Amino acid sequence: MAKHVFVTGGVVSGLGKGITAASLGRLLKARGLKIAAQKLDPYMNVDPGTMSPYQHGEVFVTEDGSETDLDLGHYERFIDEDLNKFSNLTSGRVYWNVLTKERSGAYLGSTVQIIPHVTGEIKEAIYSLAKKTEADVVITEIGGTTGDIESQPFLEAIRQIGHEVGRTNCLFIHVTLVPFLKSSAEHKSKPTQHSVKELMASGIFPDIIVTRSDEILEESIKDKIALFCNVKRDCVIENRTVPVLYEAPLMLHEEQLDTIVCRELNLTTKEPELGEWEAMLSTIKAAQKHVRIALVGKYIQLHDAYLSVMEALKHASWALGSQVQIDWIDSEQVTEGSVDQLLSQADGILVPGGFGDRGIEGKILAARYAREHKVPYLGICLGMQIAVIEYARSILGYADAHSSEFNPDSQHPVIALMPDQRGNIPKGGTMRLGTYPCVISDNTNMSKAYKGQRIIAERHRHRYEFNNDFRQELIEKGLIISGTSPDGTLVEAVELADNPFFVGVQYHPEFKSRPNRPHPLFSLFIASSLGLTS
Repeated sequence: MAKHVFVTGGVVSGLGKGITAASLGRLLKARGLKIAAQKLDPYMNVDPGTMSPYQHGEVFVTEDGSETDLDLGHYERFIDEDLNKFSNLTSGRVYWNVLTKERSGAYLGSTVQIIPHVTGEIKEAIYSLAKKTEADVVITEIGGTTGDIESQPFLEAIRQIGHEVGRTNCLFIHVTLVPFLKSSAEHKSKPTQHSVKELMASGIFPDIIVTRSDEILEESIKDKIALFCNVKRDCVIENRTVPVLYEAPLMLHEEQLDTIVCRELNLTTKEPELGEWEAMLSTIKAAQKHVRIALVGKYIQLHDAYLSVMEALKHASWALGSQVQIDWIDSEQVTEGSVDQLLSQADGILVPGGFGDRGIEGKILAARYAREHKVPYLGICLGMQIAVIEYARSILGYADAHSSEFNPDSQHPVIALMPDQRGNIPKGGTMRLGTYPCVISDNTNMSKAYKGQRIIAERHRHRYEFNNDFRQELIEKGLIISGTSPDGTLVEAVELADNPFFVGVQYHPEFKSRPNRPHPLFSLFIASSLGLTS
């Protein structure tokens, strides 16, 4: 039987439940256990795919094409396990499944209720992940904050699981804020006490309390939390803000989180093998060079909208002994008059993915600047399409060249829907999603980045494609098609020969980057930005 660890949060959102869950997953995996991770989100969207990045940050895409919460990116980067559609569940999906079953008669005429039908659907998702992965430990994070109305069915479901599997097979971790009041120069435990009281009112008694704070907690505060919240003294685990996100597993290991979890779950394991992780952190701290990357996007006010891109840049920079400075450039502010000022200090320019026509012209100007000034350029998804549009305008002379997504009336839609995609298609879950193969052309930067691999597999999230009606013209004018689908129909990568690195890819390489294994495209992009390539 799999052991279950449930991670809840209290006081405020954004405490870092996902980092706590991911760090614990890393530590338990380092002890030789097979780990599965899962995020349950209480919002009513079926998935986050149609949500604005301003609402919930980036949409993370798994290998099987599921659009999921960004915390799954943390799980993959920390635990280094590819997740799937069973790893994220929302209230919207739960109710969708329940109502579909009701319409098909699956409940045999029963009155459909929150208990047992909705909670049963949630439990089925948790048990299914354990069964399908054959994991030793399933770590399930409950989104939102304890006390939220929409979280109640999820809390009831995990309460029931605790009863069904027994407390030696189930552990509840509650992550909570311990604020520091500057006026009195002291930490306050009362918010934690109230949050635990709220959780207990749901029938869940936390085994471990993880305290989030910026400063070191006084022992008296830990004693107070243990006494008032009815947990063992060593089960009050301090989780302070760290300079580098990837220090969190080692900090929690020093606090003996993994040791205590194994003790409470009656798990006998070896000591964790953390040498590789410690070596990675040593590399990060030793990095002395600096590289400056301009990230030209439309959601830059919320950096979490580009979380995986940001982390992938860091991974590649650290591996090359460098610290990366990201200049967050609002593409709406990039104009003919401002482009030099905004981009002239950049060692490299990155245009990430996105939807909608806002800020598009600024992104096109950024691609032109990179091409004309021979600045290394990496275009991801929309960023590749932007590079093609700019090239068609500047080199082919098609002033109205565009994507039919943004200008349906363009006479030169170099980016467009494929013929079988046209029509009234719903927005959610209908894009090209998940992993697809790509054949790489020889003697290209793509081939150099992937060390001569002929066929790769990368994750996609897009609807519009390179328009093959203009393919030959663009090739004749110097655009290199360096990656295609195996049948040659879909263009997956383009590049230019007269730039040290000018590559656009239709997929999202950032989703597969790891802190101890940077993505090869990001590695070559950063190396070029540092002037390390010939």
